[in-house]
This record gives sequence, C-alpha cells and structure tokens, in this order.
Amino acid sequence: MTILVTRPSPAGEILVSRLRTLGRVAFHSPLIEFAPGNQLVSLPNLLSSLNQQDLVFLLSQHAVNYADRTLRQSANHWPENVSYFAIGRTTGLQFHRASSLPVLYPQDGETSEMLLNLPALQRIQGKKALVLRGNGGRELLGETLTGRGVDVTYCECYQRSPVHYDASEQSAQWQRAGIDTLVVTSGEMLQQLYQLVPDYYRHSWLLRCNLVVVSERLATLARQLGWSTIRVAGNADNDALIRALQLPD
Repeated sequence: MTILVTRPSPAGEILVSRLRTLGRVAFHSPLIEFAPGNQLVSLPNLLSSLNQQDLVFLLSQHAVNYADRTLRQSANHWPENVSYFAIGRTTGLQFHRASSLPVLYPQDGETSEMLLNLPALQRIQGKKALVLRGNGGRELLGETLTGRGVDVTYCECYQRSPVHYDASEQSAQWQRAGIDTLVVTSGEMLQQLYQLVPDYYRHSWLLRCNLVVVSERLATLARQLGWSTIRVAGNADNDALIRALQLPD
C-alpha cells in the first residue's frame, strides 16, 4: 500500500509522519491552502453582540485557530455566557484547548447533519447564532438554523484556495510513485483532485485507487465520479483515518 494524503497542512503532514512511523509508504500533496479571512476584524464585535445562551458554531479547526489568534491579538476573549457547538470531536477539542470553555459536538461523525441532530439544537427559536467558517462550503447548517427560527450571522475566519500543480507532470509522478490509496477529507478536494488529473491518468490510475473519505456523503460523491473501492472513516481526525487504513493505532 502506497498512500497519498491530500489534506492540508499541518494535519496532512502529521498524518504522513505517523503513517511512515508505522512502516507505510506515504506522500503528502495538499490540495488546499489557507489564509486569514477578511471578516476576522469584525469577530470581537460579533461575539460581543450575542446575548446569554445564544449560539456559536465552529465549523473547522482552522476557524478556531484563526478566530482564537484574532481574539488574543486584540486582547479579547471567548464569551462565557453563550453556547458553543463544533462540527466534530477534533474541532471541539481544539476549541476547548484554546478557550477552556465547554463545547458540544456530535460523537459519531463530523457533518452538518449530525451536528443539527444534537438535542440542544432542536428548540432554539428566537436565538442568535454566529457561524465561524471559511469561504465557500455547504449552506445546510445556516439554512436549517434559519428554518428553526434562529437569526444567523456568518464570520469568514479563513479563506481556502487551491494549490496549483502541473496536472500532467504531477499525475505522472503520483502514478510512478506507485500510489494506490488516496486519503481525501472534503468534497471540495475530491472534486479538485478529479478535475486536476487528466483523462488518461484518471482512467488508467486515479479511479482505480482505493479511496478513504470521511463521510457517507463523500462516498456517494466518489461513486458518482467513478470510484468503486471506497472506505469511510469514522470521522475526520487522523486517528480515524489510520483506523480506516487498517493500521494499528
């Protein structure tokens, strides 16, 4: 098994290092890079406008990291009188380490659907919600919260942009390296990888690779694109990805 990890730094680099420690051949080719979001400057005021028991949603570790850095640099802090919700365990733990505040998150996955199923989010009419996220992404969370009577505001904490590769040259390198297993952690990256690889390499190599993804939604997308050998990790953290690759912890 020769593994290509496409998730961004630093998590992608950490995963490759752990895989190599376990004796596996693994390479890191991130498909997305990050920069601070244009709306971070508004974050302190947005947080201070929330009332007791209003809601703050943390949609990724990157949102937590950029937001926390902004608050510290401006001598502000996370308010203690609101309720915090994270998209999954990894993001929730990252927030708790940064803030020492309680945070709720789904225990069995890292999707908007699972987050919205939390009991604490069923009767929330009349509350305000601040969603900390990156550019783009799905609108399901905000639309569903609005439908439940919540006044939703967004703060773009970071910007995603694609990493540019020479398509033919990079595809040839991946194939020559003997890569037969791909780790992809978002639909955006899965589509980007599919579109990056030229037709010849797509059919002779890419779609023949084993694919590890982080949700059933991604697995469905992968099947639609043409992959047939797909494994779904329990969630999006590196521990779950290693388990999905059938490696020891």
